[in-house]
Amino acid sequence: MLKWSDIIRFATQGNPIPTKRVEKTAQEWKAYLTGEEFQITRLKGTERAYSSELCSKFEPGKYACVCCESLLFDAEEKFESGSGWPSFTQPLEENAVAYHKDESFGMVRVEITCNTCDAHLGHVFPDGPEPSGLRYCVNAVSLKKVE
Repeated sequence: MLKWSDIIRFATQGNPIPTKRVEKTAQEWKAYLTGEEFQITRLKGTERAYSSELCSKFEPGKYACVCCESLLFDAEEKFESGSGWPSFTQPLEENAVAYHKDESFGMVRVEITCNTCDAHLGHVFPDGPEPSGLRYCVNAVSLKKVE
């Protein structure tokens, strides 16, 4: 189980090696994704809080990256955070997500990206429920539900 100390270590010393890599040009991503998906995943955008019904859905299943379809999260780790974005306590596998120090907007945060294709997913915070204490705050647009 990942803890905040692991997240900081990855963000400062290097991420786990992904199982595979998917790399495309910006033009290839634009042709594959919707405009909103491209804005959020490739240009590090953020959807409006509470703009997706995915926040309140807790059916069993897994969530994959909308860009490369790599599995990222399991619904068993999903919880209602009240943040307005889908929240998870752990990634599906330790190497599914990559971590990057983010100092944008005058804040210090940890950005999370798909470790396979570098799609922006959101951020992770140390204010989640025990036992991990983590809250992966994810843009719903960056996810694809897999039954």
